[in-house]
Amino acid sequence: MASTIPNCSQFENSSLCSSSHSLGIRLGLYMFFTCSISITIFGNLGIIISISHFVQLHSPTNFILLSLAITDLCLGIFIMPYSMVRTVENCWHFGNLFCKIHYGFDLTLSVISIFHLCIIAIDRFYAVCEPLYYHLRITGAVIKRLIFLCWSIAMIFSLAVVGSNSHVSGIDGYHILVTCFHICPITFNKLWSMVISFICFFIPASIMVGIYVKIFLVSLRHSRIIENKTLADISQNVSKKREHKAAKKLAILMGVFLTCWLPLFVTFLINPFINYSTPSFVFEAFNWFSYINSTCNPILYGFLYPWFRKALSHIVSGRIFDAQSQKNLFPDE
Repeated sequence: MASTIPNCSQFENSSLCSSSHSLGIRLGLYMFFTCSISITIFGNLGIIISISHFVQLHSPTNFILLSLAITDLCLGIFIMPYSMVRTVENCWHFGNLFCKIHYGFDLTLSVISIFHLCIIAIDRFYAVCEPLYYHLRITGAVIKRLIFLCWSIAMIFSLAVVGSNSHVSGIDGYHILVTCFHICPITFNKLWSMVISFICFFIPASIMVGIYVKIFLVSLRHSRIIENKTLADISQNVSKKREHKAAKKLAILMGVFLTCWLPLFVTFLINPFINYSTPSFVFEAFNWFSYINSTCNPILYGFLYPWFRKALSHIVSGRIFDAQSQKNLFPDE
């Protein structure tokens, strides 16, 4: 990787920094992305306020969801608006330094989201498969330490990789694209495409899938047992059934997450080995597909979690300022 600043004088009459879209398409894209950003910001803000305000929602699982919502909120505020301009205009107007900052924090928040899904999977595993030990091993203090490690490890790893430029070492023409053509491309060299794809996505995703398969099998076994119980015994299994229901909901969230992120990481993995021939619009489309996950999360919460719908109605109606509002909210979780 060359450390010197490239001479851009020879490229004065050339430019890759121009949108190929018509004005109508650009306006349509801006409207779509702005709508997605707005839902991301206000939806996740609703989750943050709900879990923070209502004491009934203060549980280890919801603390993880709170941290995940903060991650999605940061993505909606600090990452998505600049990516919107880059995607629509096919140009980076914010300078080389901010390109690196934007790239670093984009990767950081992505890794944090994946790590949060791992923590959620572990939490559900103990709740369903080891219910007798759940409250002993999965406490609020343990979850807070895991969340701290999740944020700190992801930030140190991602910012170190991007800050050192090791992720683009050996890629011919990268610094010319950034400095002379004002492009902020999403790319990794062969080494880091494999490292980041497997450590940050494929290995955690495999672990999560394995955990949820285990939870599913245990749930089936418990369901057969419950069917053979008498009415007196069934009441003793209500909490277990509720945990199974919660596990299925979280599995849906994880499934949507994997669906949104898989195309991007597959492209990351194979692109260096096909001489970076993947069209830029494909990268941008898959990148926004991953961003849409942060948009979908609040919507999924609304469909899957009655407590979120109740809390949101309290927030929208202004009842959140009523001192009795917390006593009137009874989560169905």
